[in-house]
Formats: sequence, structure tokens, C-alpha cells
Amino acid sequence: MTIKIGMRVLTKNFAVSTTGKGTYEITDRLEAAVAESKIQNGTVTVFAQHTSCSLIVMENADPTARRDLEEFFNRLVPENADYFEHDAEGADDMPSHIRMVLTHSSETIPVVEGRMQLGTWQGFFLFEHRRAGHRRKIAVTVMGE
Repeated sequence: MTIKIGMRVLTKNFAVSTTGKGTYEITDRLEAAVAESKIQNGTVTVFAQHTSCSLIVMENADPTARRDLEEFFNRLVPENADYFEHDAEGADDMPSHIRMVLTHSSETIPVVEGRMQLGTWQGFFLFEHRRAGHRRKIAVTVMGE
């Protein structure tokens, strides 16, 4: 029988300023939140409070992998498709929502011995789907003991 005593929770919010479509690494900000929490074993959950950007765990050593991902999404969900009705904010409006749905607005990563358990070549990124720059709000919760 395992008895859990002393569960701790840290919640943080931060913003990521983007300059348009692309991936923006936020691994260091998440690592800082985990360190600040002093939680040794648990989880960190990250949530993007938007419908036109997403969160991804992706290759962080070679930027061509991220550029290829961006190009894939540009081809998979093109702008100016004649079948999109929702274009209140421009040609990238509906494609950005679809790209978010195909990826994630939140991720949860295990924390063991005070460190996120990302693999050797993994980084955590905000994936901006809009052409214009935005200030994206991110909510982080670290839970554990």
C-alpha cells in the first residue's frame, strides 16, 4: 500500500512572443518551473490558452526537422482553400485552428528526480500557426512530491 503525503502543486503563467509561423522553444522555461517547484517526482502539465497555436514535443538538435514539420503543415492545411468559410481574421484563420486541432493545446511530461523526462533530442515548443506575431499565454502546473 502506498500512502501519498505532502503532494505539492506549483502553477505558473508566462507569455511567449512570436513573430509569425514557426516553432518557439520553451523547454528552458518549463525546466525553470520544475526547479522552482522543488518537486522531485510527479508531472508537469503545459497548456496554451489559444486556438491558433499549439504545443509540441519535437526534435531540438537540428532545426531542419522543425522546418520540415512547418512545411508539411503548410501543405496539409493550405491557406486560401476555397472550401473554408471561417476567415474573419484572414486567410490563415481557419488553417491555424485546424493545425491546432491536429496537434495539441496541452501536454503532460513526467518529472523524475526533479527533471522533466524528455528524451535526448526532444525539446518542448510552442507551434505558432498564424502569419502575424502574437503574445501567447501559457499555463504550467507542476504536481508531485
